[in-house]
Amino acid sequence: MQVTVHHHGTPHSFQLSTSATLQDLSAAIESALNIPVEHQKLLIAPKPGMQKAPFPPTTLSDILPLSSPKFKITLLGTPAKAIADLHEQATSERKRQETRASALAEARKKQPTPSRSSGIHTLSSNSNYTFHRLLPLNYLPNPDRSLQFLTRLRDDPGIRAAMTKHKFSVPLLTEMNPAEHTTSESRTLGLNRNQGEVIELRLRTDAYDGYRDYRTIRKTLCHELAHCVFGPHDRNFWDLTAQIEREVEAGDWKSGGNRLTGQEFYNPADWERVQSGEEEFIDECGWTGGEFVLGGLRDGNRESGGTESRREILARAAEERLKKEGRKETQDDGR
Repeated sequence: MQVTVHHHGTPHSFQLSTSATLQDLSAAIESALNIPVEHQKLLIAPKPGMQKAPFPPTTLSDILPLSSPKFKITLLGTPAKAIADLHEQATSERKRQETRASALAEARKKQPTPSRSSGIHTLSSNSNYTFHRLLPLNYLPNPDRSLQFLTRLRDDPGIRAAMTKHKFSVPLLTEMNPAEHTTSESRTLGLNRNQGEVIELRLRTDAYDGYRDYRTIRKTLCHELAHCVFGPHDRNFWDLTAQIEREVEAGDWKSGGNRLTGQEFYNPADWERVQSGEEEFIDECGWTGGEFVLGGLRDGNRESGGTESRREILARAAEERLKKEGRKETQDDGR
């Protein structure tokens, strides 16, 4: 049996036995393309649709619609080398920032402290308490605009003041791909990886045609910064979240330092609401372990997203439409 798998627009053919299973195909992909099984997703069109690791031991002849003219398998996943390169780059950047901060600290010790009672001052004298790297998703539309959005969050006076006060140093701030964190039942707004190693925010609308409200995203960021200290959504966590947002509002000179609400703390109900039949969750009830993957994140409970081209995103949307049309036809036949 010859099976063709498309990855980043390139077809790859695999020769398998007629009794081969989906697990056998996944293992062949790992061997040929160096993409670990746990990083793989297979979009099989027109159905059964998206298949994720761990793959079931289903025989390929039973699951693949080989006779369909629309039959196609699209692989979503990132090679292990690309993941390793990203980690190496993040480690190198962190060491560079630490060396620079140490040199600045030594230089300040040798200089007399100026006696000034007035004048302009910076909100953060220690550049180590910031987001050291900003990463837009280049395979999505208008990555430059996403970078501007991330830069605005990093340089927000209120965010800078809060991060300096709590000594938050986050190696990477990146955007979330809505397609990777949206299901038919819910959508996730933010994630904190490895207790502050990576913070991921949903910047875009689900249709990729615009961006969400800035203050809403900044509120999500306050929530994720609190997860650098506390994992579970307990009383300590919500108290810290409220404190960080008060500090962000007070440090935001553009809003005059006024809070938008009089709340003293947050409840989960403030963040989770029903909208168009889907629930929005600020995150997964705590910081999540795992590795950052180009375009997606992986941990023990969520699968790797990998990088997706615009064509792959549209293919997923088409697959969802086919499923909905199939359900509608079934309902009509039942009448």
